[in-house]
Amino acid sequence: MIIFEKITYRNLLSTGNAPNTILLNKSRTTLVVGKNGEGKSTMLDALCFVLFGRPFRDINKPQLINSTNGKNCLVEIEFSINAHQYRVVRGIKPNIFEIYIDDVMMPQDAAGKDYQKVLEQQILHLNYKTFTQVVILGSASFVPFMQMRSNDRREVVEEILDIRIFSTMNSMLKDRVGETKAEIGRIEIAINLLKEKASAQNKLIKTLSSAKEDTISGLEYKVDQVTSDLQKTMEDKGILQSNIEKLTEESKGLETVKVDFKKADTLKSKLEEQVSMAEETKSFFENNDECPSCDQGIAHDHKHIKISELQVSLEESKGKILSLDTCLNKLLSKLETLNSIVSELTTKNIEYSALNNTESILVKQIQDLNKEIESHRLDVGDVNAEKQILKTLATDAITMINSKTELLEEKALQDISSLLLKDSGIKTAIIREYLPIMNKLINKYLNVMDSYVKFELDESFNEVIKSRFRDEFTYASFSEGEKQKIDLALLFTWRQIAKMKNSANTNLLIFDEIMDSSLDTAGTDSFMALLDQFSEGTNIFVISHKGDVLIDKFHSLIRFEKKNDFSVIAQKP
Repeated sequence: MIIFEKITYRNLLSTGNAPNTILLNKSRTTLVVGKNGEGKSTMLDALCFVLFGRPFRDINKPQLINSTNGKNCLVEIEFSINAHQYRVVRGIKPNIFEIYIDDVMMPQDAAGKDYQKVLEQQILHLNYKTFTQVVILGSASFVPFMQMRSNDRREVVEEILDIRIFSTMNSMLKDRVGETKAEIGRIEIAINLLKEKASAQNKLIKTLSSAKEDTISGLEYKVDQVTSDLQKTMEDKGILQSNIEKLTEESKGLETVKVDFKKADTLKSKLEEQVSMAEETKSFFENNDECPSCDQGIAHDHKHIKISELQVSLEESKGKILSLDTCLNKLLSKLETLNSIVSELTTKNIEYSALNNTESILVKQIQDLNKEIESHRLDVGDVNAEKQILKTLATDAITMINSKTELLEEKALQDISSLLLKDSGIKTAIIREYLPIMNKLINKYLNVMDSYVKFELDESFNEVIKSRFRDEFTYASFSEGEKQKIDLALLFTWRQIAKMKNSANTNLLIFDEIMDSSLDTAGTDSFMALLDQFSEGTNIFVISHKGDVLIDKFHSLIRFEKKNDFSVIAQKP
């Protein structure tokens, strides 16, 4: 049984840096009161956060940090199980998660999820869903059992009945079945491989015994084919070599033509420059009567002579340019022809190089084939040795077949075990045994709360509800007050079953504002009567706005209030 003893939290929601501490096992019944927003329900978020890393209400984890201080959110809980004392510390900014057993911290796993699994599966034997079904009944984000999905209902009941071990075993068995299948598959592949090797070995023995000459003949035929390819390649090389030599001869004048073209082009440029200068000088004499440098007049006869001389020079130069243009066009045509020859020569050289490589490869193939032929002629082969290898392969195959037989027998047992461990197997048998007890307890608690209906859960945890006035209806058809009575009856039933099984058994029971909305006065009185039925080992906390009405019905009181915008405990046991 888990005995929760004390919880301390600070910088959580509206709680400031000054910690709030609540003794969880001090009084049998404790009333928790305070105005809206003063921090009554924060203790639920603190409990769920420190144990499961998530709040009870629908709050994002970063929002748990007090918005004023913005850091050092820390929750610490102390509890005992059997002879061991436990302490769990969890915080945000900085992130802290520590588990202590008898004041010694447990080694932390690299992954926080694995550390959380240790807390839930090895220490608490409770997960969040079960905790919020057997410890807390709230009005915030709590999902009543009857509003859960079928799988979640089953998970809660399996946790309470302490039969989740069968689910774990089933999961482990699935892994083992997968491993067995994989091993059978691996052995089948190995057997097939041995068969292929044996077949190949038989072929080898036959080859060594009767087909050596056929192999040699085949190799010699390949040599002839490759030799023929080699001769063809050499012939192609000879033809290509002649073409290359011819093209090489034809391309010899390329550099000379390039030089001549460049000289003619240069000469043309110079002549064009001379023409340009002569035209400028001629234009000067034609348009000027005085020298611009000395301001002296230019004689008419002198001008006429100079203009005539320049005209003659221009005509000679232009004639030369025309001759050069003709020469350049011829050289350009010849240059293009030679460049085409060089391009073709380059292509032929590449083809020649490829034929050289082909020749080398073919020569190497002939050499390798001749070596292989020689090797076959020299190797008489040891047929007995090859038969011994075949015998070894057969022995290995028999061993593999025996291993496969054993694995198939193991798989048959695993298949039977799998049937037993499925939801329809052992777990259903156990649930079937406890269902009458569960239904009896549910109806007992409903009767105590003056709800006179017959409520039953089937093996799939679907409800069947009957009354004296209606044949059959569902949970959804009830009023909110009646629904809450069913929720309470289920909570008390789960706790009673957990106590019987000593699985999810704990001293702590918390009700969050369930008496403030749906329960009327008669329902509240029935609820208080139910609380009196719990044993001395149960510590009950009721969070309520009805402080004035309920205060005399509880052994102790905790009052929350705001001071300087922080929630503090003003009155406690």
